[in-house]
Amino acid sequence: MIKAINIKNFKKLLICLALSLGTGGLSAFLTRNSNEFYNTLTKPFFAPPAFLFGIVWTILYILIGISSYLVIKDGIDKSGVYDAFKLYIFNLILLFIWPIVFFNVKSLGLSVIIIIITLFVAATVAYKFYEINKLAGYLYIPLVLWILFATVLNISIWWLNR
Repeated sequence: MIKAINIKNFKKLLICLALSLGTGGLSAFLTRNSNEFYNTLTKPFFAPPAFLFGIVWTILYILIGISSYLVIKDGIDKSGVYDAFKLYIFNLILLFIWPIVFFNVKSLGLSVIIIIITLFVAATVAYKFYEINKLAGYLYIPLVLWILFATVLNISIWWLNR
């Protein structure tokens, strides 16, 4: 019985990681030529080098994948879990859309609006996850902080390139 539960939970973990990393990976694939556009933009002094984004986002997608697993591992039908997980999926959708709008559509103003919404949604997910599983909430905080930084960066780039 214990082995079956562990295998079941391991499968849930893999699905959660695949969902988060798949979202980021597909978005990265669709914006794979983004360096050309990014290099043409005037950026603030605090803009990190372009290569750093892929590393940071990979780590963040792993953390939020683990976080989502911790929330759903005992069942999606537990009190508050389903609603928190739906909000998490909405957050993934926003995280998927933002780079496409920024890099492919090249709409810096719209990307500012999307990233601000993403920041508020991510903070709400972190809070809701924390209410269900404290570690899950803590694991979501790096994403919230990175999105906060990315929001300031996005607004700065929009302002410098308007």
